[in-house]
Amino acid sequence: MKKICELYNDAIKLKSDGVHFESVDEKSGIQSIERAELDKPLIQNHCEKHEHEYIRHGTTTLIASFEIGSGKVNGVLLPTRTSEDFLAFIKKRVATDPKGQWIFIMDQLNTHKSPEIVKWVAEECGISNDLGIKRKRGILESMKSRQSFLSDESHRIRFVYTPKHSSWLNQIEIWFSILSKRLLKRLSTNSVEKLCNKIEDFILFFNETMAKPFKWTYKGKALQA
Repeated sequence: MKKICELYNDAIKLKSDGVHFESVDEKSGIQSIERAELDKPLIQNHCEKHEHEYIRHGTTTLIASFEIGSGKVNGVLLPTRTSEDFLAFIKKRVATDPKGQWIFIMDQLNTHKSPEIVKWVAEECGISNDLGIKRKRGILESMKSRQSFLSDESHRIRFVYTPKHSSWLNQIEIWFSILSKRLLKRLSTNSVEKLCNKIEDFILFFNETMAKPFKWTYKGKALQA
């Protein structure tokens, strides 16, 4: 926790040094919900009222990154959230500066430590060592060994993992909360396509009008029950 908080506190300096520092995660199962009836007109001194019954029209998954130093958000909407989907998103982010230094904060989901990610990072960082074989030996043997490799601070592209049960340390979760409260909570759409369009529009709106670094005050000390 302390290590992640120290990185957050250094975010502005990292940005000025040209280091890309982003918080990444998936928000899966976002439902396209159509309200069974129209919202009721606003009445003075009363909140807008909307129908509690709804019709489901499918779901989508948002893979997104929050740029710690600027507050801007990047995202892609997909029907699935496989390790291939996650790696494709990371590749897309790194492609914006192929030779730059990248640090990604993420939780310990198994798709964040896949053999495919290890192989790609090794290739991008010019590491030609034998990576081993999954479930048998070497770096690819287990999620623990893969995490150790992906967290290596000597790599140009490295991942920093939140402790288990501590995904709240991941700043993208704060932005997911903003997305839910400002858009999804009261949204009514009759197709996944329209839902995706609304989310994409919100990301553009957020980046243009609301994006700024979060003021992170937690110092990484163990919380007491």
